[in-house]
Amino acid sequence: MPTALLSVFDKTGLLPLAQGLKEMGWHLLATGGTLKALRDARIEVQEVAEYTGAPECFEGRVKTLHPRIHGGLLYRREETSHVEDARRLGIDPIDLVVVNLYPFEATIAREGVSFEDCIEQIDIGGPSMLRSAAKNHASVTVLTDPADYDIFIEKSKNGTWGIEDRRRCALQVYQRTATYDAAIAAWFAERLGEESPEPPKRISLGLARKQSLRYGENPHQSAGFYTRPGKDAEGLAACTQLQGKELSFNNLLDADATAKLAWQFQESACVIVKHNNPCGVALADSPLEAFQKALASDPMSAFGGIVAFNRVVDGAIAQALAPTFWEVILAPDFTEEALAVLKAKPSLRLLKTASGWPSGVNGMDVRSIGGGFLVQHPDDQFVPPAQWELKAEGKAPRPSDRDLVLAQTVAKALKSNAISLVRDGGTVGAGAGQMSRVDSVDIACRKAGDRARGAVLGSDAFFPFADGLELAVQHGVTAIVEPGGSNRDAEVIEAAQRLGVWLFFTGMRHFKH
Repeated sequence: MPTALLSVFDKTGLLPLAQGLKEMGWHLLATGGTLKALRDARIEVQEVAEYTGAPECFEGRVKTLHPRIHGGLLYRREETSHVEDARRLGIDPIDLVVVNLYPFEATIAREGVSFEDCIEQIDIGGPSMLRSAAKNHASVTVLTDPADYDIFIEKSKNGTWGIEDRRRCALQVYQRTATYDAAIAAWFAERLGEESPEPPKRISLGLARKQSLRYGENPHQSAGFYTRPGKDAEGLAACTQLQGKELSFNNLLDADATAKLAWQFQESACVIVKHNNPCGVALADSPLEAFQKALASDPMSAFGGIVAFNRVVDGAIAQALAPTFWEVILAPDFTEEALAVLKAKPSLRLLKTASGWPSGVNGMDVRSIGGGFLVQHPDDQFVPPAQWELKAEGKAPRPSDRDLVLAQTVAKALKSNAISLVRDGGTVGAGAGQMSRVDSVDIACRKAGDRARGAVLGSDAFFPFADGLELAVQHGVTAIVEPGGSNRDAEVIEAAQRLGVWLFFTGMRHFKH
């Protein structure tokens, strides 16, 4: 008679599984709440404590940690010495383990939960049984997902459950225990939480798939959206989709960039992003005015883009949005009037956001490269204007701090080499991703046209030569904000003083590759 050990916190599908096993002649072992659930359903089951001859102890902390359990899981049926040891020690084989773990991730996500309560939700016996069974998957089946119960019963009845099925289930075990341990390690690290300028020696992200995507950046690439179990949902994971098609890989990338920039501003702001670069950003007294200014910055590039607001979208804004094709619109909320207007575009994705946006994942910016990963703290710092160095006074009136800060904030969000042009609280041009900074200046100024006159230029890094500054001034730019730090800073400063343009050094570079 084959033996199954059942010990589950999530009891979804437990009773049909147990009934199916009994119909096939299995002997069932169980503990705690699983035992009670089976007995309440009048399903014959033996308590693990009776099976091992060792009662539960330490308030249930030790139930299944016993040689008769782990020996029954681990001994190799094809090894003569193992079989002889099992016979000598009175250890019978256990052929099936059905275990899911204490809800540690859900526990740490609860508001106000104590340190002690979290510790008590660290499962010990469950992972131990899972690992033992998965290691010996040549002989033992281990089920962690209720979705596999019916498959196991059906295949067992028709004799088709085999080694490939057991290997697939073993893989699921190690994926589950890896994410479980990663959640525990990350929680401990946060609770110990000393800030350090050095990156951690080890990082365990422990990601779980939240959503399968149709494809990645291109149709031939598979993709998914992953989050960290046990963390409060934030960013895109905390958004509610109110209407529209399924979000794509590129939608998610661009939506993150758009909302991340929009939520950096206290004023009503609108941000329009295309291919991960801002093409229109504006601040205003109202979100409608902010949108109109952002769209006017570069209406051609805005077509098919992503737009984000840090204020509620009402009917008037929806009417202004409607004539242009958008992939995604993000806002903290949409009024009923706005939803009624935008409903006419059923494919348009509307995302209701949380109030705020994270700069990274768990305080980290993680990227993959060939052979490994690069990890850094997110670029979430910004030097305020009061700490900038004034290197040259211009002939035109001093620009407002609002425009200066906006120009540098947008440059920080653009791909390097990055140049933004701002006038009267809105962008009028942007140049991004060029191999030379002067080319980015040229693109930004050509985008702006006559609007470059009187504009503020923000640069993510220093000007290596004076040519970029000189080109900007030829187009009418009257103020430059850049980090400084070039070997030719003196040359750039001299050009600014000679041409009568305001020049500010922030002292902080904002490369974005």
